[in-house]
Amino acid sequence: MNKNLLYSVTALFDTPDGIIHAAEAVRNAGYKRYDVHTPYPVHGMDDAMELKDSKLGFITLGAGLLGGAGVFAFISWVFLAAYPNVIGGKPYFSWPAFVPVTFEITVLSAVLLTIGSLIVFFFKFPNNSHPLHDTPYMKNVSSDKFGISIQANDPKFDEAAVTALLSSLHPLTVAPVFYDEEELRHTWTTFDPKFLALLVGVALFVSGSTYLHLNKLLYLPPFDWMSNQNKFKPQTPTAQYDDTRMMRSAPDGTVARGFIPYPFKGMPDSAGKYLVNPLQPTSEALALGKTKFLTYCSPCHGNFARGDSRLRGQFPNPPTLHSDKVRNWPDGNIFHVITEGQNIMPSYASQVSREERWAIVHYVRALQRAFNAKESDTQ
Repeated sequence: MNKNLLYSVTALFDTPDGIIHAAEAVRNAGYKRYDVHTPYPVHGMDDAMELKDSKLGFITLGAGLLGGAGVFAFISWVFLAAYPNVIGGKPYFSWPAFVPVTFEITVLSAVLLTIGSLIVFFFKFPNNSHPLHDTPYMKNVSSDKFGISIQANDPKFDEAAVTALLSSLHPLTVAPVFYDEEELRHTWTTFDPKFLALLVGVALFVSGSTYLHLNKLLYLPPFDWMSNQNKFKPQTPTAQYDDTRMMRSAPDGTVARGFIPYPFKGMPDSAGKYLVNPLQPTSEALALGKTKFLTYCSPCHGNFARGDSRLRGQFPNPPTLHSDKVRNWPDGNIFHVITEGQNIMPSYASQVSREERWAIVHYVRALQRAFNAKESDTQ
């Protein structure tokens, strides 16, 4: 410790009222470079020190807006330019789907950049030392005492005058704090070559250890029990069966518990003859049918079932559903095609429930009526 390098003069108090009174006295005396340290937040201290609002909030706001705008722009670029895929009939720029990720990245960016700014600009990273660290003053104020420290670089600072002012406030102790010579000799800066070399070394160590852990260690006993399980994997052969296929088909006639099999499999005429739509064409059923039609049917059939696909030539266009053939079909035939598929159209039974399929039939009938209206419909 070099007693020629004075950092500040400190005073300790026993009560919150004592430190509030001391802060007011130091402020009224015109000192600007001073700080108060307490073991817990003391109500009224901001007013006693006449502290201005922190500017840190602007850093947090800017960081959050920057992160949110950046990730929203990135997601938009991915869906509009890099990978413009139709997903469930939604448009390419389906911004509601972007909101959860944008929100999370906004919060994450705000937190990380705020903490980074505090560490780098306010705490002078990579320095991790301070003249008050490990002093009796700091040990007391971090336990059960209240302290004030007036720094020597204050424009009005005079050691004798500061000591006299603090002593007049009836403190427990008044003591000077000096810089540590050892710490002064090893002051780090962000771009110090040794510090940068340390960062590179840490990055290499973390990268190497992570690679070895995830790609080597976890595949060695006893950590490989997840990858070497006593089970069959999909699409792999096996000597257990004569046909060497691991994936087995269910025996003929097998019915899942709670499931009623579709009785007209491969029988479209019977489906049209015997199946009757159990739903009434209410506004709720039509709304459900519209939703499911636009999600599952419109990518190929078009929004109005005219066979004008929204896939822009990526897939063969199906025939229109407004033809005389389809308009004269019974409801059961349309339900059968949705359930079983037809030609290159696959079955949608696993994606659309029975009730939803019947609702789609109602909506298709409504579209057919709208595009093939009779004169009586206008009366």
